[in-house]
Amino acid sequence: MISIEHRIAQELQVADAQVKAAVALLDEGATVPFISRYRKEVTGGLDDTQLRNLEDRLRYLRELEDRRAAILTSIEEQGKLTDSLSRDIKAAATKTELEDLYLPYKQKRRTKGQIAIEAGLEPLADALFSDPTLDPVSEAESYLNADAGFADTKAVLDGARYILMERFAEDAGLIGKLREYLWQHGEMQARVIDGKQNEAAKFQDYFEHNEAIKKVPSHRALAMFRGRNEGFLQLSLVLAGEEPRSTSQGEIIVAEHFNIKDSGRAADAWLGEVVRWTWRVKLLTHIETDLFNRVRESAEKAAIDVFAKNLKDLLLAAPAGPKATIGLDPGLRTGVKVAVVDATGKVLDHGAMFPTPPQNKIREAEHMLVSLCKKHNVELIAIGNGTASRETERFVKAVLKSHPDINAQALLVNESGASIYSASEFAAREFPDLDVTIRGAISIARRLQDPLAELVKIEPKSIGVGQYQHDVSQLALARQLDAVVEDCVNGVGVDLNTASAPLLSRVSGLNSTIANNIVAHRDAAGAFKNRKQLKDVSRLGPKAFEQAAGFLKVMNGDNPLDGSAVHPESYSVVERIVADTGRDVTALIGDSRFIRALKAEQYVDETFGLPTITDILQELEKPGRDPRPEFKTAEFQDGVETIKDLRQNMVLEGVVTNVTHFGAFVDVGVHQDGLVHISAMSHQFIDDPSKLVKAGDIVKVKVMDVDVARNRIAMSMRLDDEAQPADRDQNTGSNNRRNSAPRRDKNPGSAAPAGQTAMASLLQEAMKKKGGRL
Repeated sequence: MISIEHRIAQELQVADAQVKAAVALLDEGATVPFISRYRKEVTGGLDDTQLRNLEDRLRYLRELEDRRAAILTSIEEQGKLTDSLSRDIKAAATKTELEDLYLPYKQKRRTKGQIAIEAGLEPLADALFSDPTLDPVSEAESYLNADAGFADTKAVLDGARYILMERFAEDAGLIGKLREYLWQHGEMQARVIDGKQNEAAKFQDYFEHNEAIKKVPSHRALAMFRGRNEGFLQLSLVLAGEEPRSTSQGEIIVAEHFNIKDSGRAADAWLGEVVRWTWRVKLLTHIETDLFNRVRESAEKAAIDVFAKNLKDLLLAAPAGPKATIGLDPGLRTGVKVAVVDATGKVLDHGAMFPTPPQNKIREAEHMLVSLCKKHNVELIAIGNGTASRETERFVKAVLKSHPDINAQALLVNESGASIYSASEFAAREFPDLDVTIRGAISIARRLQDPLAELVKIEPKSIGVGQYQHDVSQLALARQLDAVVEDCVNGVGVDLNTASAPLLSRVSGLNSTIANNIVAHRDAAGAFKNRKQLKDVSRLGPKAFEQAAGFLKVMNGDNPLDGSAVHPESYSVVERIVADTGRDVTALIGDSRFIRALKAEQYVDETFGLPTITDILQELEKPGRDPRPEFKTAEFQDGVETIKDLRQNMVLEGVVTNVTHFGAFVDVGVHQDGLVHISAMSHQFIDDPSKLVKAGDIVKVKVMDVDVARNRIAMSMRLDDEAQPADRDQNTGSNNRRNSAPRRDKNPGSAAPAGQTAMASLLQEAMKKKGGRL
């Protein structure tokens, strides 16, 4: 049996030594960001993606080994562990294989087969199986036992049948063979439950749906499972082309496995019934459950991967930077909530104004906005993109146009999750005297300044960039999203003197307790002047300091290296460079030409290898560099503010809000994101929309179809596509026509796959409930 480390090394295609080193570091409590950045020599340069995969596989394989040990112990305690069985169990490569082998020995409820065995019918079952020339009825007469419930030959033969059925259904080799055959040739069949056609309209594409089970994409699988869970669809596993009453290939495989054939012998017909019952009653149901679980797990993983990818793009969106900002949380009846924050995010002012219907207090609102802009030298005005956002944006832009002396820029900001933050325990502690709506305005302002710093305050799955996030394993989802947040935070780095406790808690080596202690220390003793002062923070020990220090930056402190990603343990390398070159650290930092002339090999020693020296020189060249892109914004078209303002063939600028396996959703400022199907994203064939766009990208799209009644917008990124003329009123959607296709189809396989309409409808329905976001 190969070791876990060797198996992972084979899967990652790296050396065993690299995996062993990484596992040792993880077991010591090191985090993936720390290992990938500061322990490259130890792991042979494994990057963060490889380390995340390694971490996941290590967890799975260790769980597998724990389960293997428990199964071996259980069977041994039953006195049934043979050398052959032990070898098979030790050789099992997956949890499924292990459970197949354990099935005959698993403690279970008292079955009909066990009752028959207790009544002494097992010799009859064995005799008929091994010698089909025996006459079943004649043989059964010797086993009559009225007291045990077997008063006639029919009952006796049924008991013997159950004994063989259970034995056959627990044969690991047969189960594996059937599972693979059904995976290759089976179909996932969906049918609407009779009488629920009207209620189940959103699942209409699955009312009569068959699809090869091994090819069902994640979004369609999750849609079908949701339909079943909501009581609208019935799902089953069928073999392609088989008639309901015909002999199934499954039965043939069972018969061949046990060498059962109809040769006209006395017991052949009875054995044939055993095979038929075993397949239809036992094995088909069992394998259907197994394969549906396999499809669900694969679909969940794909959905979680999509969510994680979108979350990463959103977290690493370009920050507008440290500028005084007004945050506006738009509303109609309750007005527009206003908050002013300074360049560091500190709240300076707050209130409410009513420039929109029904109050229409435009003059008073203008006076308030102008006064706040001038009083606090505001450079940015962040407008949440929820209800009344376009009306508020129009008002703000009119005010700025009539007051050219105000040098501020108005921008719409994705407010998804802001309400979650404003009602959170952290927000209540941070602003105990402020209304939740004002807290929302503060969050909107800060999100424009630095999306990462603000979004870490919200539970990742509440940010709203996933598909079917409520249908997947919440443990797996939380684990992967937390990893994404950790990688993003540590990849960017954190300002020790301005970071909130939620942001600090995501830093390598820290937790919420230590993060709160850092903030408390900062409040009591003042700003940190250097990284060494971290050691004075309560409960921040040497291990936590080692893990965290390189990611925590002290800007304009005692030591300029504290504002870089150079780890304190490596300062001695910089000191050697300073001594060799006669340049002080301040003069050295940022001097690209000089640093590029240095030879990294010259500073390699037993402690610091070439990868570390190279990283140090790169950091000295561009200290504290931010990996995030340059800040850009989309320009929403004036006059296009609701879905009713859209017309076919309009070309608009928008922001990608969500990328899925079947396309991308784009916000064009009408409170309902439009769907660009994968077939309409490029003239070239693409199999993954994320290869073309990511969340936060600014794109131009053409409106292909608008269905106001169902709140659905179909778009294309192929701007030379022409929409088909609508055969209904766009403002009513009265004929319920589906998304129209472009006249010219230049993308192979462009027709939306079966289930696309229902799936998009489900997603957009969820988005509608969340104000245009998933």
